[in-house]
Amino acid sequence: MPLSVWILAAVLLLTAIRQLGVFRLAIWQAMAAGAVAVLATGGITPTAAWAAINLDAIAFLFGMFVVGRGLEESGYLAELGFRLFRRARSADGLLLLLLLGMGAGAAVVMNDTIAIIGTPLVLDLGRRHRLPAELLLPALAFAVTVGSVVSPIGNPQNLLIAAQGRLANPFAAFAGRLLLPTAANLGLTWLWLRWRFRAYLGRAALEHRPPAPADPALARLARFCLAVILLLIAAKVVLALWRPAVDFSLTWIALAGAVPLLAAHPRRACLLRHIDWATLVFFAAMFVLMAAVWQCGFFQRLLTWLALDPLSLPAILGVSVLMSQVISNVPMVALYLPVLQQAGAAAGHLLALAAGSTIAGNLLLLGAASNVIIVQAAEQRGETLSFFAFARLGVPLTVAQVAVYWLLL
Repeated sequence: MPLSVWILAAVLLLTAIRQLGVFRLAIWQAMAAGAVAVLATGGITPTAAWAAINLDAIAFLFGMFVVGRGLEESGYLAELGFRLFRRARSADGLLLLLLLGMGAGAAVVMNDTIAIIGTPLVLDLGRRHRLPAELLLPALAFAVTVGSVVSPIGNPQNLLIAAQGRLANPFAAFAGRLLLPTAANLGLTWLWLRWRFRAYLGRAALEHRPPAPADPALARLARFCLAVILLLIAAKVVLALWRPAVDFSLTWIALAGAVPLLAAHPRRACLLRHIDWATLVFFAAMFVLMAAVWQCGFFQRLLTWLALDPLSLPAILGVSVLMSQVISNVPMVALYLPVLQQAGAAAGHLLALAAGSTIAGNLLLLGAASNVIIVQAAEQRGETLSFFAFARLGVPLTVAQVAVYWLLL
């Protein structure tokens, strides 16, 4: 097995145990160590490593981190949470609204966006209603993963499938085949979490109190930035339906939302200091490590050796879920999509690839970028979600959700 794959295995192990003697490792530190290791051992050249870093993705996350920090510091995020969830009269009702709301948001503005904005929001809800982070953080992670399945702009791998899969009308294709199983899987997620955390969810009725505004001037500016992002995303959707030749990237949308805050906020230096730089380092390092693993060709040879029927739905779903755990879902889709196309895949096969590569995020912590964003943001705020706590919830849930997609696709 190539050295790059051993390094990847070591990174996965470090992420799981998060402890080296007396040293406690953050996820970004484990991934950065992996990137340094493949560079030091010649698994990838510095030039190839730089080329592997997706600057569009880094810029998108930077823009959304700026907007998310502005929303949080201004107090508008807490106000938004109050407006969204004040109708919930019980903890299990709050959980259902959280899953539906965050899932729908992920379908419209991409799962990473909702992960950035949603983490401080759900932690604030937890403090207000005495609900544990061990419930709310996985609920947010599962919601943004499942909800993003149904849209071609729900996550990066869906965008890749929509762009390169030559689907005639991507929005209609995704919604037409994936809306029903996705809705069923959101309901399944609610039932599963409701049962696992029944001791917390069977308590007295909730009391909602409006939060006090922290910085009204900043709240107005952050609200304007959020409106800019939502309007531009709506314009992108309309153009995709009526003028597909005219398009602009989600990166420019995120940066357009961040510019007013960076230009007009008097404490912009403080705002920049407090955005999640560690997660940006994680993603840059991940791109380098995954490129080194990709270049060694190990998993490409493994797929050939397995000799699976490329158009079998169980094979597509199984390979998508399992391979996404080790080489990440976007590289996995880039690897598997040409295989399906050469085999004469129909729209249903491509949508199975989208469903499998996305729902893979519910299996293990590193299965989705949005999971990492949530954990990193939570740790900045004094909470965490361990690899094994996530797996205990995610593994049985993912098995059931894959079965739903298999039956209904």
